[in-house]
Amino acid sequence: MRQSAAVRRQLDRTLTQAMAELGAHVGAIYLTDPNGEVAAAEVGVGVPLDYARPLLRLKLTSVTADPVVEAIRERHLVWISSGEDYTRRYPHPARVFPYPFTMAVAPMATGCTVWGAVVLVWPPDRASELSDYERHTIDTLGDRLGCLLRDAAQTGHRLLPEARSLPLDRHAPAGSSEHRGATDFITRLPGGCCSLGPDGTITFLDATAAELLGGGIQDLFGAKLWETAPWMDDPLYEHRHRDAMYSQQPTCFTARRPCGDCLLFQLYPDPTGVSVLITPAAHGHPRHDPVPVLTELPSGPIQLGAIHHLMHLAGALAEAVTVRDVVELVADRFLVAFQAQAFALLVAEDGRVRVLGHRRFDTALLSQVDRMPLTEDTPSVLGLTIGVPSFFASRQEFTRAYPDRAGLDKDMAAWAFLPLIASGQPVGVCVLAYDRPHPFSAEERITLTSFSALIAQALDRARLYDAEHRLARGLQASLLPRNVPKIPGLEVAARYLPAHQGMDIGGDFYDLIRLGAGQAAAVIGDVQGHNVHAAGLMGQVRTAVHAYAVAGATPGEILARTNRLLTHLDSDLLTSCLYAHLDLAHRRAHLATAGHWPPLLRRPDLSTGFLPIRPGPLLGVDPSAAYPTTEVVLPPDTILVFYTDGLTEAPGIRHRCELTHLAPALSQTGRSLDDIADSLLLRAQPNGDLADDTALLLLRILPG
Repeated sequence: MRQSAAVRRQLDRTLTQAMAELGAHVGAIYLTDPNGEVAAAEVGVGVPLDYARPLLRLKLTSVTADPVVEAIRERHLVWISSGEDYTRRYPHPARVFPYPFTMAVAPMATGCTVWGAVVLVWPPDRASELSDYERHTIDTLGDRLGCLLRDAAQTGHRLLPEARSLPLDRHAPAGSSEHRGATDFITRLPGGCCSLGPDGTITFLDATAAELLGGGIQDLFGAKLWETAPWMDDPLYEHRHRDAMYSQQPTCFTARRPCGDCLLFQLYPDPTGVSVLITPAAHGHPRHDPVPVLTELPSGPIQLGAIHHLMHLAGALAEAVTVRDVVELVADRFLVAFQAQAFALLVAEDGRVRVLGHRRFDTALLSQVDRMPLTEDTPSVLGLTIGVPSFFASRQEFTRAYPDRAGLDKDMAAWAFLPLIASGQPVGVCVLAYDRPHPFSAEERITLTSFSALIAQALDRARLYDAEHRLARGLQASLLPRNVPKIPGLEVAARYLPAHQGMDIGGDFYDLIRLGAGQAAAVIGDVQGHNVHAAGLMGQVRTAVHAYAVAGATPGEILARTNRLLTHLDSDLLTSCLYAHLDLAHRRAHLATAGHWPPLLRRPDLSTGFLPIRPGPLLGVDPSAAYPTTEVVLPPDTILVFYTDGLTEAPGIRHRCELTHLAPALSQTGRSLDDIADSLLLRAQPNGDLADDTALLLLRILPG
């Protein structure tokens, strides 16, 4: 513990020294978790962490653009030259920070390990580019912090993020906090009325300011400006304060008092806080900033932080695809945004409660909830059946409402059960739990309800996607061979991988057919498209080829008959097919192709190449087309590779027929066909990003 505290002090000191040297007014450090999946805030300097709560925990595997994630994943310095640049490149996090500023994010790395990232923020009026000195200083800062974190980890004290907030103090200690606030205020303004801390808390005000705000000095001291009176409770005012803190630029706003008079608030920031001059609006507006005047009081206001959370969650949920995506996203956002300690997502299935996902709930408790009948009297069932929300600020409240359930969850002290309503019907319940009593204000209940509506739409869409995905995969599996037959004298390996876009279903297929003693047939083909229509046509082609092969037709005849069948079906999808009749007794093969890629051949001497096969046209184009047959000799230990074009569409291949980059995987001896098949797929798509479906069939002629 002492060593970890010492490392944290050194991190803080290094960061604040670099900020002072570079003139940054905001700084932060993000640390990666040991699995390299999440980056979470360790410390923030200059701005309260509550202002950035939606971005305190970032998924490094997310497809959403984020400068911290980019710096960590790509291991390079990210420079944001303006607020417009930030909005253009990172639209989702810009919803949380809609303020003008410039920013640099540098990775903290040593060797092959990235420990996190360091963030520095400047006002928008600085130079739009980093100087060579600044760039070198920031890179050096990342290296120094990375070395600190590496050394701590090597001694068994790897830091886990604690999300600490440090003030940026540029003044010497000055006694009491009230005296210190007055000193800050006088330093920043030639004359004024009110001084705010970085989080908007009033640290100094005079009698005139208190009178205009409608309270006493002692009553208002320590409160946030927008919480001093009901007529000040509007998100615009908090937004203006945040704008001043992030941009370090003066700004202003007006507010109408209940008596009808308008007050002008002029905000003058520096990194330690904001000085505010409050005057009657009739005295005039500053020329540098047009001031919006409120004509009526807001009804049902919610805090700006909640609005930012709502906007950030909305953008993230729009990209969630599967139920798992929704569960992980909501768990991360809810626990952080509402400072809850546990989360669970429940749905109704077959008349019972089902737990879709959870975070930090006791597993024994969830096992009692999972599969609970919908006839039980619980707040979860109430939310699932009739869509009624329930809030329990303390264990006593829960016990009074549900005395029979009081002993189930002994680790938590407050709960919110939020029904998820989509298209007017409950689709689930989101459960938040707190380890301490938590009074739910009317504002927080409204905000939670707004969140639950977003979650409901995303969950409903994700469950539909998962159902379609299962249907598609089931259809694909039913159309491909369930088991590849074992044929004496032949070693076989087969693979099918769907593209990473669409329904995970397509028209690629393969087949291995037993034709009799020492006889077999290998088939591979590709129907254009990635949908159910393509899969259905693929099933028809595979069935036709299989039937004609078993009936004893030659390769050319099989393709010609299948071609005439497809022309009668009048399909507008193009289909390629390669058929090979294998005579294992005489070690020969007869092949015919309908516009399909020729197979790769590895000879016993480990040389590789393509079989020169005379091609015929694609199936279903010309009903009178003929398909010539090619004969090849197959010595023992010959390997044939049949493939579809998903294997050839790897990045960096100039010509799709050039598969020489796959030759090393074929030329290695002593490997099974399964190992070779996996190696071929890895070499063709090193990042696992398949642009097209891929079918692969490997055959080895065994000796004997």
